[in-house]
Amino acid sequence: MTQVDITSLLLLLLAALGLFSSNMPVTVAVLVLLLLRVTHLSAAFPWLEKYGLTLGILILTIGVLTPVASGKISPSELMGSFLHWKSLLAIGIGIFVAYLGGRGATLMGSQPTVVAGLLIGTVIGVAFFKGVPVGPLIAAGLLSLLIGKA
Repeated sequence: MTQVDITSLLLLLLAALGLFSSNMPVTVAVLVLLLLRVTHLSAAFPWLEKYGLTLGILILTIGVLTPVASGKISPSELMGSFLHWKSLLAIGIGIFVAYLGGRGATLMGSQPTVVAGLLIGTVIGVAFFKGVPVGPLIAAGLLSLLIGKA
């Protein structure tokens, strides 16, 4: 009798959620992980756990800075934006969110039991509320403020 691989079934369920919600990033991420799992390339998992977040942040940062690098946002426009109240508010919120992300990373490292809940919440937010999967760090940061940890 063949044993059921619960982890693979969970990944398939997450992929189905991604498809159901038309969210390609979740679907592709889950299918890549499932592919690594079934092809026995799971030796990549420790590397992905260690560097995946950093790599993702790097790619996200490249995407955010591309309009500056491409010239779509000129240096004068960039400097002029510091004089507008919305831009100053955006800077403040950016600082706060970066702070939350740092607290979140610390909390996730020190209390891995919260990671499962954060991931489930993030997948639900991405799948059903058209969110983007940057939520776990910010959610962990908010959680750390609420529970007084980090």
